[in-house]
Amino acid sequence: MAQQQMGNQPLIVLSEDSQRTSGKDAQSMNIQAGKAVAESVRTTLGPKGMDKMLVDSTGNVVVTNDGVTLLSEMDIDHPAADMIVEVAETQEDEVGDGTTSAVVIAGELLSQAEELLEQDIHATTLAQGYRQAAEEATEALEEIAVDVDEDDEEILEQIAATAMTGKGAESARDLLSNLVVEAVSTVADDGEVDTDNISVEKVVGGSIDESELVEGVIVDKERVSENMPYFVEDANVAIIDGDLEVKETEIDAEVNVTDPDQLEQFLEQEEQQLQEMVEDIADAGADVVFVDGGIDDMAQHYLAQEGIIAVRRVKSSDQSQLARSTGATPVSTAADLTEEDLGFAGSVAQKEIAGDQRIFVEDVEDAKAVTLILRGGTEHVIDEVDRAIEDSLGVVRTTLEDGKVLAGGGAPEVDLSLSLRDYADSVGGREQLAVEAFADALEVIPRTLAENAGLDPIDSLVELRADHDGGNESAGLDAYTGDTIDMAEEGVYEPLRVKTQAIESATEAAVMLLRIDDVIAAGDLAVEDDDDDEEMPGGPGGGMGGMGGMGGGMGGMM
Repeated sequence: MAQQQMGNQPLIVLSEDSQRTSGKDAQSMNIQAGKAVAESVRTTLGPKGMDKMLVDSTGNVVVTNDGVTLLSEMDIDHPAADMIVEVAETQEDEVGDGTTSAVVIAGELLSQAEELLEQDIHATTLAQGYRQAAEEATEALEEIAVDVDEDDEEILEQIAATAMTGKGAESARDLLSNLVVEAVSTVADDGEVDTDNISVEKVVGGSIDESELVEGVIVDKERVSENMPYFVEDANVAIIDGDLEVKETEIDAEVNVTDPDQLEQFLEQEEQQLQEMVEDIADAGADVVFVDGGIDDMAQHYLAQEGIIAVRRVKSSDQSQLARSTGATPVSTAADLTEEDLGFAGSVAQKEIAGDQRIFVEDVEDAKAVTLILRGGTEHVIDEVDRAIEDSLGVVRTTLEDGKVLAGGGAPEVDLSLSLRDYADSVGGREQLAVEAFADALEVIPRTLAENAGLDPIDSLVELRADHDGGNESAGLDAYTGDTIDMAEEGVYEPLRVKTQAIESATEAAVMLLRIDDVIAAGDLAVEDDDDDEEMPGGPGGGMGGMGGMGGGMGGMM
């Protein structure tokens, strides 16, 4: 309860339910929360990073190495920790990879700031220094970036493989990186890539090596009737964004039937309506029809008679991919369908994969939508491969859009660290200390790569610094041998945007947390107490969590 003495009368500002942490206590609490989040994912970084197993209250299990998956699945209960999780989510949305790196850098920036705060450096000074360092770092990265274009397939595949390293897909990364680059190149449109046009079908059964790319669309449905053909060559494809059923009246109506003939007439009329719908589809010349809604049994019968393959309840995402790949124009009713609305596919067939029937739409003239079929021995394996593929698609897309890459393996961070120390000399005032702290913080990446590989981080860092001092900008750490090698020669590349985005978002989050000197848990931010179902106010151990809620969630993971 905050209060101020006025004469002999205390002035009450906050309600009794509120809890407040001020000044250095608030800064310390937020820094500890940020560091705890970073520490929880730090051991997953790099090719030798370990996986985490998350088990929720219903017993569902997620085994993953992916930073953003870990953080979004964790039950994090602290507002400052949530802000660090947002760093990972932003990184995932913008680039698709580097989520763990971004969070680890944010945590280390906070850790370095903690030491300076103890030396009475003001948080605003730190924030200013960090911002200057981030700006300088971004410019320095631009200078050491290598240009790449869409014809450099080898580098694109190396980028895709780097994003998969250390994840469940690593055992087949050569095949998968080849498929990823082929998929992205196929759907690329004047340098722009929409990864929504690459759908991923997960099929449990077989091994990861059996994964394949289909230039076209796979719809996870079956034909509505067994009497329809299994396979159509040179198919005209129709997409109906409605249903093939007799329309219900929009108002409540009651029909009194007094004569059996009237009922017969009524049913005949419905049948005729359905027959007309099918005739409209057949007259337009369609061989295959994908319907958003349902298809009446009688309509199925007529469609089978016409030799038309029909698929119902097709997802809107599948519909848009079908439209994009075949060139079909979705229409709302069968009556609206014309020959111009039809798309074309060299083959439409119902095939079986691992016991499930699916519709394959292939041999499309201009495959602007493709499907990756991922195989794997178990559901958990295939889910992790899917996450690795998602990261890989993201980095290849980013590379094609930006056309710039950097060597990986901790090389850019060591190079930046040295550049920033030189730059710090030109920065006046106490901000210089913040810039130097920023330079130290960036070295957390090569240090963590060394630690996770079971190497001595001090020896590794000293060797890396010596190589970079000698002018080798792409010297990085080989996590398998412990040697310092030229990452560009080794083909370990990452998109420039992975690094710039990680540094920018980590800096913004760290600066925002450092500038907070008051945490107030208001009374209406209440959470339920499981023991007695009464509400208890937020605060340390309540809604604001202290680190109690987080400790429980993370304790089981470490």
